Amino acid sequence: MSADPPGSGPLQRTPLYDLHVGLGARMVAFAGYAMPVSYRQGILKEHLHTRALAGLFDVSHMGQAYLIGPDHATAAAALETLLPADIVHLMPGQQRYSQLLSEAGGILDDLMVTRSAEEDGRLFLVVNASRKEVDYAHIKTRLPASVKLQPASDRSLLALQGPAAANVMARLAPVAAGLKFMRAAADSIGGLSCHISRSGYTGEDGFEISIASSDATELAKLLLAQEGVQPIGLGARDSLRLEAGLCLWGHDIDESVSPVEAALGWSIPKRRRAEGGFPGARRIQEELAQGPRRCRVGIRPQGLPPAREGTAILASSGAQIGRITSGGFGPSVNGPVAMGLVQSADARLGAPVELIVRGKKLGGKIAELPFIAHRYANRV
Repeated sequence: MSADPPGSGPLQRTPLYDLHVGLGARMVAFAGYAMPVSYRQGILKEHLHTRALAGLFDVSHMGQAYLIGPDHATAAAALETLLPADIVHLMPGQQRYSQLLSEAGGILDDLMVTRSAEEDGRLFLVVNASRKEVDYAHIKTRLPASVKLQPASDRSLLALQGPAAANVMARLAPVAAGLKFMRAAADSIGGLSCHISRSGYTGEDGFEISIASSDATELAKLLLAQEGVQPIGLGARDSLRLEAGLCLWGHDIDESVSPVEAALGWSIPKRRRAEGGFPGARRIQEELAQGPRRCRVGIRPQGLPPAREGTAILASSGAQIGRITSGGFGPSVNGPVAMGLVQSADARLGAPVELIVRGKKLGGKIAELPFIAHRYANRV
């Protein structure tokens, strides 16, 4: 996670801004918004609390939008021209992870796509905060006349993550509590209408809750009043996703990186691999068949100093084979962890590497991802 540079312009505020300040949050600039990086207990304790119980995250800076067509087949087919996932065969209430691709097969952004369980022809998209305007413009100019993109700028997004999240939802929203992983439904929490998916960005079981911005503060207060729930900032969100081996756009993935290089080939199903029909299909099909030139791997640095983004990765011969894309301290593993892009020929698990940290060589090894096991519930 990188804060915006100083002087990058006036910051927007999510509807929960005053609540964050009242809870003692340390606010920073992120993706053009004033966002809580941590609260009074600090990033380390917030991270471990989420792993043990439940953390509530404000992710209202993310982009939410509807893709609306005359029917599901039309809307899905239009979206499939922009990304490599199978959207046509999404069932009502099913969610899928994918990537918007450039003509060269690079990742313009990654996103979640959900087929509405209530309205035929409506897809719900969640995109990254720093990319939403770019994404919207990209999508709008490539849609047929029968399909429209409608940004949902009047909605907020909260994420309840951790092993206690299901018990909280069972008390407040029984329909949502019964969802399987990557499924979504409309439900109410405390009389407030919500769109809830069983998903998240921490490697833990959890839920993402889309709600009218006018109701967001009331919902957040209700969730924070539940046993085991604490507010968690973006600092712990970043360390949680890093331990879980999850990509962050602009760091581990960007327009120069393909889904195959990013070890996201699992998100491209058999039909799309064979048929193509998405931007950069030829490159991606070749990489799937022959292997990519480079790939995303886990790195376990030795000692205590973390290897931050941009750190050079050297083979034992001294030749540079890649660079760190995300790195920091992993509270759950009690040590530094990192991810990086390295030449595929040098990506053998357990292979020793050297990392240039603050001008000095630090030992390490290529490690399996994720660093902590995912604990998604009822995975299908």
